[in-house]
Amino acid sequence: MIQNTMFQASGVSPLQMREQAQAAEKTPAESIRSFGSYLSDALNSVSAQEQQAHVMSDKMMIGQVNVDQAMISAQQALLSIQLTTQVRNKVVEAYQEIMRTQI
Repeated sequence: MIQNTMFQASGVSPLQMREQAQAAEKTPAESIRSFGSYLSDALNSVSAQEQQAHVMSDKMMIGQVNVDQAMISAQQALLSIQLTTQVRNKVVEAYQEIMRTQI
C-alpha cells in the first residue's frame, strides 16, 4: 500500500512547526534579494551550459567525444537559451502591462 507521507506532520511538535513558520517569513527586501540570487544562479547555469556546448563541440572536432554527445549538449544549451528568452519576454510583457494600467 502506498502511503502519502508528504503531508503528515507526525513526529513534529506544534512548537517546531510554529518556529519553522516564523523562520520562513521574510521581509520584502529579503525576498527580493533571494529572487535576485535565484535569477543570477539561473543565468549562470545557462551560461555554463552554453560554454559546455562549446567545449563539447571543440572535443568533437578533435575526436574525443561522439557527435551525439556534442549534439545533446548543444540542444540542451539551445533549450536553456530559448527558455530564458521566453521568460524575459514574459517579464517585459508583464512590466509593460503594469505601466499601462491607470491608477
